[in-house]
Amino acid sequence: MLLFLLLTISPVTDAHNKPKPISISFFNESTAIPFSRFFTSPIHPGIQFGTEFNYKVGEHSRLFQTTNICYFYHSHLAQGIGLNTESGYEYRIKGGLALAGLLGVGYMHTFVTAEEFIFTKGYYEKKPDKGNGRLYPSFSLDIGYYLKKTEKNSSKIFIRYHSWAEYPYSPGFIPVMTHISLHIGAILFINTKTKKND
Repeated sequence: MLLFLLLTISPVTDAHNKPKPISISFFNESTAIPFSRFFTSPIHPGIQFGTEFNYKVGEHSRLFQTTNICYFYHSHLAQGIGLNTESGYEYRIKGGLALAGLLGVGYMHTFVTAEEFIFTKGYYEKKPDKGNGRLYPSFSLDIGYYLKKTEKNSSKIFIRYHSWAEYPYSPGFIPVMTHISLHIGAILFINTKTKKND
């Protein structure tokens, strides 16, 4: 899976000295059935970093691919780090607004945030936590706004509703654990072109 994610990012990190898009978002994670809730409390914080590249760009639309790494902390349940890639379609409306849908797959590794004990040899001892690795499919919808609507490499701010699942979660008990995350973030373009010496 990690190799696949590295391969997807390679077209972005080419040697053409083009501005590179960097995505950063802060989010609130919750265990819930997707699209049954929007904003949840208490807040379980998370952060995500990523990048993307385009497959095809039209006058008002584009097909693109993302690669992301994220971390979240859900008190009394788990904390996790995930790697994923998403295929997306965006439609750009006049005035700088844009709507997008993204379908993704990735790997999530979680660790419990509360201590666990096992009963052995007549007493309880702390259970070591090596974490759990699971498949991490996702589907997201977002609305964004391009700050410079006439420029191809304009920065963008967005709000994203991210629904995702962990599978297999607990075979025989809870096979799938569903989550929702509400992201607020931005995509910025970093120019990596270096100046030549005279």
